[in-house]
Amino acid sequence: MSVPRTPAKIFRGRVADQIVEDLRAQILSGTLPDGSRLPAERELAAYYDVSGPTVREAIRVLTAMGLVNTRNGSRATVTAQGDTLLAVSIASVVQFEKVGAREVFGLLGALNAYAAELAAEHASDEEVHRLREAAQAIPATEGVERSAAALQHFFGTLSDISHNPLLAALSRFITEMQLGLAVKLSGGDGGDWGRVSDTLHAERMRIVGAIASRDARHAASVVRDYHRLVVERITSARKDGENTASDAGLTEALTAWLRSNVTLGGQVPSRDNTS
Repeated sequence: MSVPRTPAKIFRGRVADQIVEDLRAQILSGTLPDGSRLPAERELAAYYDVSGPTVREAIRVLTAMGLVNTRNGSRATVTAQGDTLLAVSIASVVQFEKVGAREVFGLLGALNAYAAELAAEHASDEEVHRLREAAQAIPATEGVERSAAALQHFFGTLSDISHNPLLAALSRFITEMQLGLAVKLSGGDGGDWGRVSDTLHAERMRIVGAIASRDARHAASVVRDYHRLVVERITSARKDGENTASDAGLTEALTAWLRSNVTLGGQVPSRDNTS
């Protein structure tokens, strides 16, 4: 970001909020891309014709929003990534509105059904081949973590080949939520995870087959059937002898996972870390 010769005009009102909005607009428009560094505090103060504390307040707000990061007193660095911003927003809504786990997973079923419908209509043969490879790789994985990562890769590929970026971003994070909860309920030691995953392998191959046949309506129907089976498996899970199948138990477990894995600073764990 180069400081223009003409200072930015700050009008009456809460000055720090106006600075936040101006910098936020530049970040979201790509003028300040991910990884770029903001000007030094004194440059920003001169640019906006405000005091240093006002600039620091604006930077703190942008940090809490997950748009920038400051470490060891160095200049703020833009850390805006679509998946991260969406994850923080969804996690906040789920917790604030007390959205139930079954409602979240019902939404995921609808999103992935739509993704399958779009993929059947728009995915290339090479993309369908990538989806098939992702499905075939799942049974070969060992351990809860790797199995969850393989499942996440499969559904991430499905959402990507829908060619709808917003749909893909929504599906990726809610899939991460669902798998995170499933791993949490398994206790992390596997339990019957492998058996359940293998049982559903044929259903995932049905999804691939429906997309490959370019039957959009059938592809969406197969995905909805798959998600119903997944929710049945998750709600029947037990951890340490405790039944978590109740709506309250599932929602409590999901909220605990969100609190552990999505922070206000916008730090979301790696896509391979679903524990």
